[in-house]
Amino acid sequence: MSILVECVPNFSEGRDRAKVDAVVAAARAAGVVILDVEIDADHNRCVLSLAGAPQAALQACFEVAKKCRELIDLNVHKGEHPRMGAVDVIPFIPVSGIDIQGCAKLAEALGERIGRELEIPVFLYDQAARKPERRDLASVRKGQFEGLRELIGKDPARSPDFGPNRIHPTAGAVAVGARRQIVNFNMNLDIADMAAGKDIARRLRASGGGLPCLRAKEILLERRAQVQISTVLTDYKTTSIKRALEECARLAREHGAAVKTAEIVGLLPRQALVDFALESLPLENFNPDVQILESRLEAAGLPAGKSDEGWQAAAAAVSDALAGTEATPGGGSAAGIAGAMGCALAVMATAISLKSKKLDAAKRTGLERSRERFSAWKADFQRLTAEDAAAFDGFMAAAALPKDDAQRPLRMQEALLRAAQVPLETARLAGEACALARQALALCGASVASDMGCAAHLLRASARCAAENVRINLGGIKDSAVSGRLEAELRKALEALPPN
Repeated sequence: MSILVECVPNFSEGRDRAKVDAVVAAARAAGVVILDVEIDADHNRCVLSLAGAPQAALQACFEVAKKCRELIDLNVHKGEHPRMGAVDVIPFIPVSGIDIQGCAKLAEALGERIGRELEIPVFLYDQAARKPERRDLASVRKGQFEGLRELIGKDPARSPDFGPNRIHPTAGAVAVGARRQIVNFNMNLDIADMAAGKDIARRLRASGGGLPCLRAKEILLERRAQVQISTVLTDYKTTSIKRALEECARLAREHGAAVKTAEIVGLLPRQALVDFALESLPLENFNPDVQILESRLEAAGLPAGKSDEGWQAAAAAVSDALAGTEATPGGGSAAGIAGAMGCALAVMATAISLKSKKLDAAKRTGLERSRERFSAWKADFQRLTAEDAAAFDGFMAAAALPKDDAQRPLRMQEALLRAAQVPLETARLAGEACALARQALALCGASVASDMGCAAHLLRASARCAAENVRINLGGIKDSAVSGRLEAELRKALEALPPN
């Protein structure tokens, strides 16, 4: 069984799509799968769901925190949802091959790194909490950004677990934790009376004597002139979606109101919806384990979706994207993809070779080091693939500025420089990785020699493809000293390529 974790970073931006896209791109570049991006303008918040191997997920969440610190200023942020940070909360959730304690360790590692490198105070919560009172996220976030700003550094109870004992001036603080699967379930009433909403939320939530394992808060959706009862079912087996809906409707009727619509925020376990159907439908003799098609297919070890799902579909999606008429992804991204593919093949070849019991100690050590290098390079190439597309988009944005804008020439030169630097880094890494692939070929088993050879060919193609993109951008850079320096760096990178 592969080790897989889900992470759901919540960050304080739900109105500027460009900023949201930049944060999502930063996460994707770490090599994770983006499962869902939920944006809410009233909350001014985004809920990003991603999944991947533990270290890839950790890196993705760090990149999210880093990009949010760069783009979001809480001093000017306004929204209905409580928040204390630019990236407000980052939970790790076990999916397969890892338990909640393993996720808590990931939370600690991420929290320490965010505190040390980004200088943002970090509070561990839920299953990662070091203090009992911090298991509850609402307690950690009490007072929000503005309140915490006044208390941190003065009240020992508000001292962070990692990072400086002071608020970050723009990014605030972040809660990092480990938790089990939850359901974010919102119910929108047909009234705009916040006093009624406050009473309903108070009596609905567990802390107010309402339903167990349920958090609730009233929120005014100004654009829709509606009160929303925003809830979190922390254990949907104890309090189900149907039970929460029925109790909210009952309390609303006391105020002459009704639940008009409801919504799921982010992802939820399939079983939560199955449970809702079972509670709502007057079924007889129904066994979900036996009568739900996907459950039977999965139990038999068969794919529960379309037959073309998986890596074949991903390959088709990449080739279709490259074949499209949009400018991105283009040659620079293709260079990054080729580099990632080459390193992935090299990881596979070294991993299979390491299974041999006949390896001597020297070869084993060499293969293990090579595998680690290729794995790290693979993540680098995935990042560069996304950064190349972003660099080109930046150039197009600069070119779209009015021609009489005094800043336009400077912005275009800055964008061209970035558009040359990204493929230059791709070429440099591809040269180093190609050289190592040639060296590792002598250590690999005969059964995977062709795979390692293919890895070297892909990496050589990555370097030469990237070089084409460096040169075309160098032609537009007016500073001859800068373009000359980059050309020399490119020449050095290509000279590092081993002969065919």
